[in-house]
Amino acid sequence: MTLAIRDLSVARGGLPVLVGLSLQLKPGAALVLRGPNGSGKTTLLRTVAGLQPALSGEIEADTDSIAYAGHSDGLKSMLTVTENLQFWAAVFGQKDISAALKGFALEDLSDRLAGTLSAGQKRRLGLARLLVTGRPVWVLDEPTVSLDASSVALFADAVRAHMTRGGSALIATHIDLGLDADVLDISPWRATADARAGASDEAFL
Repeated sequence: MTLAIRDLSVARGGLPVLVGLSLQLKPGAALVLRGPNGSGKTTLLRTVAGLQPALSGEIEADTDSIAYAGHSDGLKSMLTVTENLQFWAAVFGQKDISAALKGFALEDLSDRLAGTLSAGQKRRLGLARLLVTGRPVWVLDEPTVSLDASSVALFADAVRAHMTRGGSALIATHIDLGLDADVLDISPWRATADARAGASDEAFL
């Protein structure tokens, strides 16, 4: 399905950070978001994923079509790798976790407790959850944090396979993933000082 964003304005702490942004993400495509730290990428992605309300504008997408991966890996430390994936598969009404284990090279770690994994292994497990959601639109915030070069390649391969199946991905990242993807610098939509000042009275009511 197509994700369409029209004239969207989003806020952090009640203050506008992006104003009037529009974009379209079609099935089989990826779009990489760029911008300096603090420019609003995380706020935008959380809003698209339905985790916080927009100030104004429209997001045309079924929220049940979106899988979000943020800075937290969302793992249960006292469950094994397999049990974590089985848990998330059940949440999304899925059963098969074999592709997730294989896609992120977790098969040899399947019986390890998540709490005993390295930072990079935890990140791979967190990203492997995407493969058990069954959802077509991936919204990803700095997904390669803690990953070494070989793990970044695994992630990029997973995104390519997802696109081949008709899925799409909206990704905030500073690195080149080698994907066939458009790049959007969100800097032109950053809220001006006047826009933030106009909202300041409302932000703390």
